[in-house]
Amino acid sequence: MYGGLLAAAISPVMADDGEKIYKQGGSQPGALACVTCHMPDGKGMDAGGFPKIAGDSAVYLSKQIHDFKKGLRENAIMLPIANALTEAEIQAVTQYMSSLDKVQVPEITRAKTPEGLGEQLAIRGDWSRSIPECVACHGPGGVGVGDTFPPLAGQGAKYLATQLRAWQQGTRKNDQNDLMGHIARSLTEEEIIAVADYFAGLGK
Repeated sequence: MYGGLLAAAISPVMADDGEKIYKQGGSQPGALACVTCHMPDGKGMDAGGFPKIAGDSAVYLSKQIHDFKKGLRENAIMLPIANALTEAEIQAVTQYMSSLDKVQVPEITRAKTPEGLGEQLAIRGDWSRSIPECVACHGPGGVGVGDTFPPLAGQGAKYLATQLRAWQQGTRKNDQNDLMGHIARSLTEEEIIAVADYFAGLGK
């Protein structure tokens, strides 16, 4: 106990240390700088499958890091980084990520007539197979809702498709009541690619 208090006194993590952690890494060797994959602006690098995190909810981002630690999400790059971050570092860096400028996306309502398979699934779903529209949870145009449903609009297509496949295969299982697992298992590969491409295109 006293050792932990001493360490905290010697090296406290303040809220404004989030930018330093993001750009330089955490206190432990395995806590690599987030900027390496997520880019200085937090917009990610979809060619490598690294998602946009700029402007996302700090609560949501913190949960994802903890879910990597718990094994609810599998990723060979994120697991050692998540394990190497202290709780204070997680809180600081996710607050910084949430402060970064969001991707600006057009406003789309359910009144729009869908064009193409991806948009059909995004704003109408396929209730004949009990697949709800994505915007029912993720908000109009997929802009995200609160601390639970992250933005889809402007997210990388490769990343979105990879996550849907992860839910299909059970390597990601951190959704409430297996909602995303059910949806993903109901989608064909063509549908996964189409809906991922649709939301990615909204941020261009």
